[in-house]
Amino acid sequence: MHIRKDLSPGKQSLLTTGSFLIPLFLWTIVSYAPFIWHPDIKLQVSADRSGVTTVFTAGDRVSKEFFPTFSEAIRVENQAIMEAREQNKPIIGSRRDNLKKLRHLAPLAVANGWLEVKEQQNDEKLYGVWKGLAEGSLKSTEVELTEENIEVIRSNWRLLSAYAPTYDSKRYPTEAMLKLIPQGVSSNPVYLPAPHEVIQAGWRDFTTKPDNDMPTMWERYRHSLTIIFWGFTYSCLLGIPLAILCGSLDFFSKLHEPFIDFFRYMPAPTFSVLFVAFLGTSDAPKIMLVFVGTFFQLVLVIANTTRLLEKSLLEAAQTLGANRRQLLKRVIVPGILPNLYNDLRILLGWSWTWLVIAELIGEKTGLTGFIDTQGTRYNFDRVFPVIILIGFTGFFTDRFFHGLRDLLFPWTEEAQTGAKGPITRFILRMSNHSSYADRTKA
Repeated sequence: MHIRKDLSPGKQSLLTTGSFLIPLFLWTIVSYAPFIWHPDIKLQVSADRSGVTTVFTAGDRVSKEFFPTFSEAIRVENQAIMEAREQNKPIIGSRRDNLKKLRHLAPLAVANGWLEVKEQQNDEKLYGVWKGLAEGSLKSTEVELTEENIEVIRSNWRLLSAYAPTYDSKRYPTEAMLKLIPQGVSSNPVYLPAPHEVIQAGWRDFTTKPDNDMPTMWERYRHSLTIIFWGFTYSCLLGIPLAILCGSLDFFSKLHEPFIDFFRYMPAPTFSVLFVAFLGTSDAPKIMLVFVGTFFQLVLVIANTTRLLEKSLLEAAQTLGANRRQLLKRVIVPGILPNLYNDLRILLGWSWTWLVIAELIGEKTGLTGFIDTQGTRYNFDRVFPVIILIGFTGFFTDRFFHGLRDLLFPWTEEAQTGAKGPITRFILRMSNHSSYADRTKA
């Protein structure tokens, strides 16, 4: 390795790939290696405890210390039900209570493909699942049921089929059924789901249309991109001309930069209430927040870039008789374009950091609205795919614009001597192919 010397394209690609694979490898080791810290139990089969308000369902996580207590409490309740039956004094509950017990098998049925996610409260199909498991025509392959739970299923099916030989919601028994004994596997904490859980949840969210006319994930994604696009576009339209004037003319610099430098220290989110007050609760305040979050930094950064233009270029143009307008149009703007392009590429990344806050003001929308809702419910396996999507969108957008730079500014030293990455080589290859096709037609 040599100081300030570019690596070959092959080594660059290898290291770039490794920068992603190393954290993924560490995440995988933490998630799957049996000797690594796994403080929780992820429930595969759950039950409701009597006398407590906390409800656990399959997919929830409980601590390893609490899990034995949880399971034993359910066994005690089942023992009381069995003892009452033996004394011919069965405990009478309600059909609703029994129906809740039967529905605890729904997540297992979904995992095995016997039910779709939206069918978890389809009691007629659940009736068939209980029957199949009790009679042995169905066998769970995704979650290995314990003998204890298989016996619970058979016991409940004997009672259920005695009252309703075929499905009939009105003939469900009121005599208390047994509860499934909680089952689970060692798991990461709830805030760090395993990679396969993230992939499964992400695939499900991005391929399944939600109920209740909620927007799909792709619609949320497009909405978030719209907020970023318009907020950053308005920032550029107003900020770039002002920044070039501030960097070129001391009059504009002294008039605008002191206030801009002062204002940029004010946290943009503190103005969110004002934005909602005069812009409403739809997209306008969100776009405004992205604008405010990037505009003031943009002006100062590009003004400084403008000042870094070599004075010899300005002096040469003035010697040739260029006036102020000609200096701006033909010397300053063309001279700073490559560095201006880099500045905008970096500032675009900043705008993504404001998206999370912007989409939470007023009406919660877009990807961030989904993150906030699912995070509140501790569904972090559904949060991670969205966070990763935002990261990849920003990263690949930045890499695309970086690769496009050599095509837009081929005269720069970086374009002529720098190593070309895969995206740059692809863009240049497509450009050369297009040029060759045009020459062939001519």
